[in-house]
Amino acid sequence: VQLVESGGGLVQAGGSLGLSCAASGNIFRIENMDWYRQPPGKQRELVAFITKDRSTYYADSVEGRFNISRDNAKNTVYLQMNSLKPEDTAVYYCHAQIYSLPTIQYDFWGQGTQVTVSS
Repeated sequence: VQLVESGGGLVQAGGSLGLSCAASGNIFRIENMDWYRQPPGKQRELVAFITKDRSTYYADSVEGRFNISRDNAKNTVYLQMNSLKPEDTAVYYCHAQIYSLPTIQYDFWGQGTQVTVSS
């Protein structure tokens, strides 16, 4: 199983960017799919997660500006980021809880994608 991220890049403050992360391989089902980020010199932090039933959670710092969604048929999670701020600059990682068999679950991470917001 692997998670492949796309999107990211450089944007001015107030702009928007979209990230996507597609899971592929031996997948029986996917539970939560999440986005984390790691700002320069700081620890990795949870940005948002979405359950299989599409319940969502957002960190206070992104609530109202970011939107997480998923397409279960495509095993893909998305993160739409609006009203971006310089403090959103970070490497963004997707993460998923994936069952390769009915009772065997592992955590998988994407390779990370850089998001840079200029002031």
